[in-house]
This record gives sequence, C-alpha cells and structure tokens, in this order.
Amino acid sequence: MKHEDVNAILSKYDPKNITIASLGGHVALDVVAGAKMHGFRTLVIARKDRARPYAKYLRTDAEKGLGCVDEVIEVKKFSDLLDEKIQETLRSKNTLLAHSRYFWVYFDFKDVEEKLRVPFIGSRSLLRLEERDQSPNQYDVLHSASIRTPRIFAKPEEIDRLTLTKVNNATRTYERENFFARTPQEWHAVAQEKITSGAVAKADMQKAVIEEFVLGAPINFNFFFSPLHNRLELMGTDIRRQTSLDGWLRLPASEQLKLQGAPSHIETGHVAVTVKESLLEKAYEAGEKFITACKKYDSRGIVGPFALQGAIDTDGKKEELVIFDVSFRTPGSPGIAATPYSTYLFGRPVSMGERIAMEVKEAVESGRLGDICS
Repeated sequence: MKHEDVNAILSKYDPKNITIASLGGHVALDVVAGAKMHGFRTLVIARKDRARPYAKYLRTDAEKGLGCVDEVIEVKKFSDLLDEKIQETLRSKNTLLAHSRYFWVYFDFKDVEEKLRVPFIGSRSLLRLEERDQSPNQYDVLHSASIRTPRIFAKPEEIDRLTLTKVNNATRTYERENFFARTPQEWHAVAQEKITSGAVAKADMQKAVIEEFVLGAPINFNFFFSPLHNRLELMGTDIRRQTSLDGWLRLPASEQLKLQGAPSHIETGHVAVTVKESLLEKAYEAGEKFITACKKYDSRGIVGPFALQGAIDTDGKKEELVIFDVSFRTPGSPGIAATPYSTYLFGRPVSMGERIAMEVKEAVESGRLGDICS
C-alpha cells in the first residue's frame, strides 16, 4: 500500500478514538497492555483455537481494573484479516495495527503489502527482508550497514569449521530445524537424516543457509527508532529460550552423547539479560548504521521497533558484535522491560508495547500519524 493511500485512510480517522490492535500471539499482550496505559482502546484478532487468553482470562474488566484486551475478533485463520468486511470493521474503529512476526508467518508478503488496507505502526515493506531465501534480504541490509555477520558457506563442500545450518521445519514451516556440522561429510549425513525422517523437506534443504557458528555470548539488542524525534533508543536486551536445545545444554556432555538425533531450536521464549556498558557504544553504532542502511530499501527507513540479534565474539584482544538475525518489527520479547536500558533513558521501565503507544499518542497530538504509519 502506497504511503499516500495510508494517509488517505488516516485522514478519515477520528484521532481522539484510536484503537491499537495486534494479531493474537507473539507480542499481542505486550502491545495492548502498553496501549491501555496511554488510554487507547485495544483489540486482538485471534484464531478461534487460541482466543481464550484474550477473550476470557485477560479481557478488560473496567469495574475491577483488570485485563488489557477490550475487544476480540475471532477468525478461523489469521489470513482472514484480509477479508474486506473485517478490514472495514477495523477502519471503522480507527485501528492501527502493531506488526509482529505473525504477519510474515501466516500471510503472503504481497498480500500484507498490497491488500491489507489498515495502517501499520512501523515499517510494512521491510518485513519481507527477514526471509533469507529471497533477494534482497536481511544479509544484504547488514552488509550494506558494514555490520559483521557470520561467514556464509555457499555449499556444504566449502565447510571448514563448525557451522549452523538454518532451514525450515517441514511441519511448522515458520520454525527452524537448525543443525550443526563441522565437515562437508557430516553436513550431508545430518541433512539426509533430516530429510529421511521428514523433519525437513528436500526443497527447503536446498534453500538452507549454512552459517559459521559464532562462539560468542548470545545477545539480542531491541531498539526503537522514533521518526518524531529522529532518535535511536535501546529498549532492552535478551537471549532466546529454545526447545529442546535448552534442555540439552543442561545435561553433562556424557549424557548429551547418549541422546539420539540433535536438539531442536523451536522458540519458546526469551530471558532478559544485561550487557556490560563498554559494549553499548558498539550496539548503538550498529543500530545507527542499520537505520541508515534500511533507507536503501525503503526511502522512509525503519520506523519503530526492530532488533539486531547476535553474539559478542572475541579474538582474545577485543570484543566484536556479530549479528546473525534481524527483526524489522516488534521483537517477541516483552521481558526486555526488566532490563535497565529504558530506565536509563526515560527514568522508569518502559516495555516495547508502551513505547509504541507513547509514539502513537505523541503522533496524534502533533498531527503526525502519517510519519509513524505505513
């Protein structure tokens, strides 16, 4: 959807009655809880089989001062959001959508970009760059920004060190069936086992990305870029929890060797962590370079939340930030408010959901909603 079309829709909105909405999952509760804190009406579009947390347990009860979900629209599948009647309903409620990973897991990018005629808070066209099997993608942005990434091996025969292959799970296609290999022979053996077992489709294995495994301390830097203030903000830092990898790592090496197969890397949550202050310069520098690089792919650049996910590597003399994953939208880590970085800036903990609401509120008051929506 062109920016002039977004502005045309926003021109018909009642700025005093904005609704902030999210798809029911990933970061919906973080978004709507933050919106409620700043007086916005909230709405969750939920799949019928996942609606109870929003429709029952966390529904707003004004009398008791409980909950954060004012309204729930139940759908059979998330892509039903493209139905024109649902879109008309959302526009009639002056709805702004907070984007999340779900918009590239459960939708076709082209449909999100062209057929979903409800304004997004943040960058709509950059979402597709998260996909590694298309061009351009997140690696292109990172390389444009001169941000270090792991070495990529074009084919298994080039492997000369420990690698992590990133490939989609055959059943849960939005999750990865990552695996390790140190030699070409090991890679082919594990890849064939994954295909034979049905864990990975042969076509997906052919599109897999083989990355150097970085032996550094994992860290995700969760940022917010405010176009209203032209300001980069570090909102918090975290690391991932993954099934069954986390369970494997709690076992002694002798017990790990007795297990069959390899650990899976299905995302189950995040853990808030901190980073020593001497590394903040590198983090902010990477964030600034990333913002500049994004303008090569969208003239407006990144707007609102994004995350650079990677590790701190060292050669024994200096430490270096290595990024191997990017979120061009709200990262799935509501616990980052438990880290001190938003407090350093705002004087109190601010979640990503609340930071989104703060930007919307200021945009409404200054007549600049078009500057933060796409």
